[in-house]
Amino acid sequence: MSLSDADRELVTAELDRDPTPAEAALFENLWSEHCAYRSSRPLLSAFESESDDVVVGPGDDAAVVALPDGETYITLGIESHNHPSYVDPFDGAATGVGGIVRDTLSMGAYPIALADSLYFGEFDREHSKYLFEGVVEGISHYGNCIGVPTVTGSVAFHEDYEGNPLVNVACIGLTNEERLVTAEAQDPGNKLVLVGNATGRDGLGGASFASEDLSEDAETEDRPAVQVGDPYTEKLLIEANEALVDEGLVESARDLGAAGLGGATSELVAKGGLGAHIELERVHQREPNMNALEILLAESQERMAYEVTPENVDAVADIAERFDLGCSVIGEVTEGNYVCEFEGETVVDAPAEFLGDGAPMNDLPAEEPPEPDRDLPAPDLDSAFEAVVGSPNTASKRWVYRQYDHEVQVRTAVPPGDDAALLAVRDAETGLAFSSGADPNWTDTAPYDGARAVALENATNLAAKGTTPLAAVDCLNGGNPEKPDVYGAFKSIVDGLADTCDELDVPVVGGNVSLYNDSPSGPIPPTPTLAMVGTKEGYDAPPAELSGEGEILVVNDRTVAGAADPRLGGSEYLAQFGGSDRFPELPDQRPAFVETLADVADFEETLAVHDASHGGLAATLAEMVTGDTGADVTLDGAGTPAHRLFHEQPGRVVVETADPDTVEDAFDGIAPVQRIGAADDSGALSLTADDETLHYGAEAIADLRSVIERELDG
Repeated sequence: MSLSDADRELVTAELDRDPTPAEAALFENLWSEHCAYRSSRPLLSAFESESDDVVVGPGDDAAVVALPDGETYITLGIESHNHPSYVDPFDGAATGVGGIVRDTLSMGAYPIALADSLYFGEFDREHSKYLFEGVVEGISHYGNCIGVPTVTGSVAFHEDYEGNPLVNVACIGLTNEERLVTAEAQDPGNKLVLVGNATGRDGLGGASFASEDLSEDAETEDRPAVQVGDPYTEKLLIEANEALVDEGLVESARDLGAAGLGGATSELVAKGGLGAHIELERVHQREPNMNALEILLAESQERMAYEVTPENVDAVADIAERFDLGCSVIGEVTEGNYVCEFEGETVVDAPAEFLGDGAPMNDLPAEEPPEPDRDLPAPDLDSAFEAVVGSPNTASKRWVYRQYDHEVQVRTAVPPGDDAALLAVRDAETGLAFSSGADPNWTDTAPYDGARAVALENATNLAAKGTTPLAAVDCLNGGNPEKPDVYGAFKSIVDGLADTCDELDVPVVGGNVSLYNDSPSGPIPPTPTLAMVGTKEGYDAPPAELSGEGEILVVNDRTVAGAADPRLGGSEYLAQFGGSDRFPELPDQRPAFVETLADVADFEETLAVHDASHGGLAATLAEMVTGDTGADVTLDGAGTPAHRLFHEQPGRVVVETADPDTVEDAFDGIAPVQRIGAADDSGALSLTADDETLHYGAEAIADLRSVIERELDG
């Protein structure tokens, strides 16, 4: 770890002396890109983060949003654990889950659901499979052990993640006004209490490690920067936190994540405009002879820092003992600087606000991403169908989610594998839908329009389950921002996501930025993971699979309607066969479409609804066919058959209905509706475009879509 010369000059000027080794290391971590957002913070003002439902917006460990009953609150948070998951896929992914759960705890909330959005190199590469298997195992092990269901997410494969995979994890928690806690220190004289695991030497310099490009030897040299998790201790911490909040013993709280104890406690007091006095030797430790810097910056897992009034310290210690957790009174809140002592020597003495907010922002050049040319391949339709439907990107992700216990806590009304999960929040009599993901093919082709598509697709996923969007959090992943083309693409995904969320009236209430996702194989595609929630009355939702009894409509497909220039840019079709094209235009009337779709999904006559995006209509219809149901579909419209079958314009759905007239009336003036065929009990899909017909039985489709299971289960 080393503080740059420019930053050292600023620190020296502020302190009026040279920083101590511990101070230099603390500043280096807290002023890193990972903690200070030096390259991204100037862009984040593009997001609208307020609404009547937002209780706590960006800046805390997690956001807080009120459900429609006005009394029940949910927390929303999202984190990345990208570099650690490359170095050690199991522990890197597992501790990513642990960290976002503790962010939820620090708001006084109980974690009720997780979503994971995962991005790897091409699936046919052995190293990608190794990372994929390790990450999924780490997430499932940690989530299953702590009893928090992983209910939704996404998986994407793209060659540019080969040297730097992405692991983005989101969490929802449940709380209310009386139980709400924030990370803002309240009063001088209150004690700072550390509860949880003993501190070791794992994770040293994790924040700075996350703020630099991965090197060729990162898997060996950077392993000490990866934390090691203990989910059983985390489960005890969840229940202890619940008891502490229930008994009103917590004034403020902060999870110990990036930059460890130094990061959590300095940020806690800085938010309250206060300081602290900490005696580092009081921290309970699991390794001998730890020095001040190690205690200050270790990112050992399963630890929380609490602000506690003096009269409640013993009660906190009793609860920690009840749950077999370590507990140390390490210092107190003050009106002065942030001061840390070790064995009688002052090792840190600096203004807390300068530690947290003193880092200068970067003013970086940005190049506009180029528009792709049109260069379209022309494979026969059978080959195209089999390649697209059988691609790991569009194939079934059952191998992933079957490893997660999505039924624990008994809230999951719609499980993984659908457009969005649906949770039953019974106290509020509310169905809470949850969708998360992004598509690197889209944002690699057109960063701005692709990010807009990500926002619209997530909103469409929620509406397909009959819910209206409430709020979102984002995880913005990019490469080295010092490269103008990389920073230009990153700026474009920020603007695209912000613009469409604003259009849809979805506040972006928090998030995470992960830059320097660059390796010897190059930068990752700009990747704007969005996790969005929506609400409805009740817990019922239409399935994504056909019933076999209704007419099939496609809603809002401007190519099939003949109302748009047919484009295949960003499609899995081009990813499979090469070539390039511009990204499809977004449809008009986007907010009205989402609202109307939510209503239509809840019509009694609606038999099935499925978002049409990745893989186009061909993949969507293939996913809707079962062994007992089939479909006979004809796709007319603009462009070639390939355009109609495989283009990936977002904001489209396939609806099976017993009353097509009602659906057409609902979308009149909002979105085009085409009757494209009928569902039946054939157990097969027949697709006709112009004079060509594709016919595939459900068993053949299932075999195509099981590529991940076949490869990984043998």
